[in-house]
Amino acid sequence: MSVKASVSISYSQDAYARALVEEGRYASLSAVVQRGIELVKADTELREAETEALRVLLKERAAGTFVDMDGVRAETEAMISKKRAELGL
Repeated sequence: MSVKASVSISYSQDAYARALVEEGRYASLSAVVQRGIELVKADTELREAETEALRVLLKERAAGTFVDMDGVRAETEAMISKKRAELGL
């Protein structure tokens, strides 16, 4: 089922949409607008999913163990030393 709605677009948007229809890429101006809305919806859903995944990651990291800068430096030096030893440096 479809709903009639009135929308305002710029002259350049109108020209572009009409060109898409003339090229046969879309059946009508309505089809162009509908596709645009579908793309905006998909983009919004993707951003929301990415934001939620980031929230979960941050929550997991916040609940994990904290390593201070001295600990990070020590771990990094240990990894470098191990790799040097493996390479005979």
